[in-house]
Amino acid sequence: MAYSWFYLALASACFAALTAIFAKAGLQGIDSDFATFIRTLVIIAALAAFLSYTEKCQNVAGFTGKNRLSLVLSGLATGASWLAYFKALQLGNASQVAPVDKFSLVLAALMAAVFLDERPSAQAWLGLGLVTAGVLVLTLKH
Repeated sequence: MAYSWFYLALASACFAALTAIFAKAGLQGIDSDFATFIRTLVIIAALAAFLSYTEKCQNVAGFTGKNRLSLVLSGLATGASWLAYFKALQLGNASQVAPVDKFSLVLAALMAAVFLDERPSAQAWLGLGLVTAGVLVLTLKH
């Protein structure tokens, strides 16, 4: 089954939207950090089942130092993002928190240009500017 990056990214956006809704509903009366821990356990179990079913497990001994360092740093960044996201959802409205969280796409494009030497087109920069404007509109007080 061939997947286009676009359809996978669209699926990711849909699941991310559900994450905000389910997390906001599930955070009532519990600590957001502990909720993040529970969520992480569920993710580990689901991924372990998926990797077992699809036989995609790999021997980590074959990873390079760069692979290992990058994955560890990515994991730490993900953990920090999840902790901040769940706390923000506990304190704010999902309809405000989720768009600000998605400002990460602007930051990712900027960091990709600086650290990965990627060069977004003028059209991409325009779109990123519009996303930035949208986040500002959604978050500025009236």
